Amino acid sequence: MNHRLRVLIVSTPVGPIGSGIGGGVDMTIRALTSGLATLGHRVEVVAPDGSATVGDVTHRVAGTVQPSIQLVDRSTVVPSPVGSVLANMWSFARRSCTDFDVVLNLAYDELPFHETFELARPVAHLVSMGSLTDAMDRAIDETLRLAPWSVAMHSNAQAGTFLRGTATTIVGSGVDVESCSFVDLPNADGRVAFVGRISAEKGLRDVVDACVTARRPLHVWGYRQDENEWNEAVAGVPPHGVTYRGFVTTEILRSEIGECAALVMAPKWTEAFGNVAIEAMACGVPVVSYRRGGPAEIVVDGETGYLVAPDDVPGLAGALRNVETLSRRACRQRAETHFSTQAFAHRVEAWLQGVCGRFGRVDFSGTPLSF
Repeated sequence: MNHRLRVLIVSTPVGPIGSGIGGGVDMTIRALTSGLATLGHRVEVVAPDGSATVGDVTHRVAGTVQPSIQLVDRSTVVPSPVGSVLANMWSFARRSCTDFDVVLNLAYDELPFHETFELARPVAHLVSMGSLTDAMDRAIDETLRLAPWSVAMHSNAQAGTFLRGTATTIVGSGVDVESCSFVDLPNADGRVAFVGRISAEKGLRDVVDACVTARRPLHVWGYRQDENEWNEAVAGVPPHGVTYRGFVTTEILRSEIGECAALVMAPKWTEAFGNVAIEAMACGVPVVSYRRGGPAEIVVDGETGYLVAPDDVPGLAGALRNVETLSRRACRQRAETHFSTQAFAHRVEAWLQGVCGRFGRVDFSGTPLSF
């Protein structure tokens, strides 16, 4: 029988929880703290200063935030200097780990992977992105070689970008379905949604082009991380063709997105999962996406959305013309069955119990790490 766990989650160091800078990690933390608490576990979070309160306790740590790794070249080694919020959060984890059964890392950085074999408690890593840099590939693959049970990922597509990715545990993701307002009939103007950071890898330009071709008004929610990308994406678009709805709270987004006929995703990289897809489906909104990365494992083609060949903008436009034929109730049902907070928490709980069970039975002494 599973016992009650005391979990310390170490958040992403790129920005405070609730700022939008951390992307899907924000949603992952909220889903985990809520879902694991429902299962009877105690969850505390250590996060950068300015973070929203999540879990039983939120420990806020000062320091310089890390740059977003999506913006660097593959050969770049992103430093974590003394005084960085990453170093300070893990200093807190080292001091406090004996108060917990397991430390859960959500940072896509090398330092936490070094800590796998240094802390007095087991460290579990829920990797938030696919392969991006050579340094992170080495860190993740070496940890998978020595302690594969300590690493989990969101999708098979994400895992497939790493050399030893087949050794990882796939846990998917989850959303509080009950907080997502189901809308049976979208707005009569046929508007569609783009939700996410405004950054090149998210493919907003393709989404805009597809919507113009399909004659669908596009509504955009998200953090404008790259203003040049935004300006170039909307340049020359007909009046009222694109409406920016802002970077809003999760609660506001989930109350508004249901008015859309579809959510469009056009990732230019291997999206690790695609949390916005399950949020949309929970609101009854079908998802149109490239058959690339995590969204291809979320959407049931022809039932809860459409999947088209990667980078096929006319294909996206063609799919958008047909979304009214899909069942919005089927979208909601898939979210409830496979991607609820409870379903996600059960998968993560089983993985963490296994991590704790392995700890102390494996001897790493004398094993060199080739980071």
